[in-house]
Amino acid sequence: MGTMDSDLYRDITRFAHDTPSWFQHLMEAFTELGLLLFAALFVVAWWRARRGDPRALAVAVLAPLATGVAYVCSELVKSGIDEERPCRAVSGALTSLVACPPHGDWSFPSNHATIAASAAVGLALAWPAIGWLTVPIALLMAFSRVFVGVHYPHDVAVGLVLGALVSFLVVRLLTAGGTRVAVSMRGSGNGAVRWFAGPSAGEMPVVGAPRHANRR
Repeated sequence: MGTMDSDLYRDITRFAHDTPSWFQHLMEAFTELGLLLFAALFVVAWWRARRGDPRALAVAVLAPLATGVAYVCSELVKSGIDEERPCRAVSGALTSLVACPPHGDWSFPSNHATIAASAAVGLALAWPAIGWLTVPIALLMAFSRVFVGVHYPHDVAVGLVLGALVSFLVVRLLTAGGTRVAVSMRGSGNGAVRWFAGPSAGEMPVVGAPRHANRR
C-alpha cells in the first residue's frame, strides 16, 4: 500500500483518538446507522412519488434497486482484490475504534461508502430537493469508515465513485422501462399493486376542486 495513503490513514486515526469520547461513540454509531437513515429516506421518497407521475415513481423505486446493484458490484471487486484491512496492515497505526474485521473480509473498496454514495445519488435523482442532505451524509459516512479505522482513504474514495456511477447509470437506463411498469401497476386489478404504485391520474383529486357540490 502506498506510503501516502498509509500516512493519511495514520493521521486520521490519530485525529480520531484525540477527539472526545462522546464524538468517537457518535461516529461509531453513525458509521452503521447511517445506512438505516438512507433506508428510511427511500421509504419517504417512494411515499411522496406515489402521488406523482409514473416517471417519478419509477425513479423512486429504482433508487434502492440501484443501491443493491452497486453493492453487488462492490462485492465483486472486493472478492478479486485481496487487500488487508489497514487496522491490521498499517504498522505504527493506533488501534481502530471498532473491532477490526477478520482476515478475509477485504478492505477494497468500502461497501459502506459504495452504498452511501449510491443511495445519495439515487435519492437526489428521485427527490432533487433532498440532495443537500444525502450527499453530505454519504461523504460523512465514507469518512467515518477511515475515522473508526477499518478502511484506507482510497477504499472509501473508490467506493464513493463506484456507488455514484452505478446508481446514476442504473436509474438513467431503466427509467423509461420503469415508467411503463408504473403505469401498468396503477391500472392493475390487484389492490395491493395499485396501493404500492399509488393512484392513477384519474383517481387523484383536483387541487382546489370542491369536495361536495353545493346544495340548493
